[in-house]
Amino acid sequence: MTPAIRVEQVYKRFGSVHALNGVDLTIQAGEFFGLLGPNGAGKTTLISLLAGLSRPDSGRLAVMGFDVETDYRSARRQLGVVPQELVFDPFFTVRETLEIQAGYYGIDPSRQRQAWIDEILENLDLTSKADANMRTLSGGMKRRVLVAQALVHRPPVIVLDEPTAGVDVELRQTLWRFVRRLNEDGHTIVLTTHYLEEAESLCGRIAMLKAGQVVALDTTRNLLSRFSSHILRLRTTSDKPAQLGMTQEQVAQESATQECSSSWWTCGFAHFDEIESMLARIRNAGCVIDELEIGKPDLEDVFVRVMQEQHHEQVRAA
Repeated sequence: MTPAIRVEQVYKRFGSVHALNGVDLTIQAGEFFGLLGPNGAGKTTLISLLAGLSRPDSGRLAVMGFDVETDYRSARRQLGVVPQELVFDPFFTVRETLEIQAGYYGIDPSRQRQAWIDEILENLDLTSKADANMRTLSGGMKRRVLVAQALVHRPPVIVLDEPTAGVDVELRQTLWRFVRRLNEDGHTIVLTTHYLEEAESLCGRIAMLKAGQVVALDTTRNLLSRFSSHILRLRTTSDKPAQLGMTQEQVAQESATQECSSSWWTCGFAHFDEIESMLARIRNAGCVIDELEIGKPDLEDVFVRVMQEQHHEQVRAA
């Protein structure tokens, strides 16, 4: 099967900055793929190259098998991009904006096109705003229109670059319901986001970028199990947990006065069958447990750990 996106040894510099430094990446058709990284990692640069807004210094990029440079017309038709910035024409209504966007892709006016635009408007809760001028919309509504523009030509590959940045909870829920449905219908979704809980719940596979390089690439499940552990967290008046290798949490001064003799302690574990022996050691040490919690690993922990490991490697290399 032809990959939805293929990136082969792509380099891109802006002056002395290596925005992309030998990126290799393959995203299969039908995936819900996460592209994560800190600011300046190269995510938006990679999206700009895929969309033809910039050219690589070297390497090759293809969308649904079409080279973005040598077969750019076909590559553009396969891709819909929702940018970070709110870019819009203030002289048109929402419906006119989508009609014009469809015209850019050579989609003839027809009942079928109108029906698809109506469906997009309905699913993004824009029907009531269809005849409103773009400049009168709120920031959240404008972002919905950007999503609609990216979908109007029915692209098989959809790139969402920070689509929920600064928007309300209602829009997030509306957007993700629609995007999940598109993915179930066979569309490939590529998501960049700083809301890591979104990536964890939505993406089947994730790539993490730092300083223009892919530093982690695996399924979400494998990343969680490989780089993170479960957390056992308990509160006790004893200081014996320190002897068992547990770490005492730092608490604010006001909360410390409220629970003057009680402290929270944590330790990690990989498998649930370890809990029984851990609790036995705690009891044998004479600790009385006042409260107990078990926390699951999350993608934020994984992300922080991967970035820290890369930083330490760069320091050692220097």
